[in-house]
Amino acid sequence: MRHTQLRSFHAVAQRLSFTAAARELGVSQPTITTQVKSLEQEFGVELFVRRGRRIELTETGAGLLEIARRLFADEKEAADYLNETRGLRTGHLRVGAVGPYHVTDMLAAFNARHPGLYVSVTVGNSRDTLRDLLDYRTDVAVLAHVDPDPRLVAIPYRRHRVIAFCPIDHPFAQRRSIRARDMEGQRLVVREAGSTTRRAFDQAMREADVRPKVVMEIGSRESIREAVAKGIGMGVVSEAEFIPDPRIRKLPIADTEIYTYAHVVHLKERQKARLVHAFLQVLAGLLPVSSPSSRRRPSNSRR
Repeated sequence: MRHTQLRSFHAVAQRLSFTAAARELGVSQPTITTQVKSLEQEFGVELFVRRGRRIELTETGAGLLEIARRLFADEKEAADYLNETRGLRTGHLRVGAVGPYHVTDMLAAFNARHPGLYVSVTVGNSRDTLRDLLDYRTDVAVLAHVDPDPRLVAIPYRRHRVIAFCPIDHPFAQRRSIRARDMEGQRLVVREAGSTTRRAFDQAMREADVRPKVVMEIGSRESIREAVAKGIGMGVVSEAEFIPDPRIRKLPIADTEIYTYAHVVHLKERQKARLVHAFLQVLAGLLPVSSPSSRRRPSNSRR
């Protein structure tokens, strides 16, 4: 088995596309196809099955992908180690995040400390961001909620209050704040049920025995802001993610403290990887002195 065969397989398996794999590796699609076929023929196995225009991994292919992910993560770590001997002047840190707001300060500090390093950020939902970390597609992740997992280390970073907001012609628009009970029966435009902000808000409303009326679910903060501005209903958002807009009004919920949290997460087995370690050193300088890095904090807890 040659390294080029395994790299071609890995690229195809990650994207389930020969075309995308060829584009990533900078070779022609026939070259990728030949490499994968020769690997299959060498060992007498089938790694992919074709279903119409789609391809899927076989059970053998899925098992090989897990090994290949670890192998190429180790290869990257070896390159990072060699870069470290040159003072971390080059290298590529891959960051996954559920939103740009939580990660910007960390990236700015990291860039100031290591200006020669290249950083790429993938923004997605919590499920995809965690999966990318576990699949070695990213080095660190910034997540709002982290379930206990022995494979992971989660470091509490920030907490942000959840606030409501309404269109300027709403009866609440002239208020400086509202109370939880004011949300009773109010039309709401919200994120999907699995989002951290939605989960924290729903829990607070249940505890206050308040029942808002959800009229629309949208999986985008920007789209929710537009829906609220057009008068469809009120919205809720982390205060850090609220963008002032003349069409809407910010409304803190005065008698209820609702928070979302940001955690920096990495694989326990990669804690000493050079770029991960460098990122954690920068992070330590941003944490409050009283914030122990080893303690977990549930993302939907309230204080």
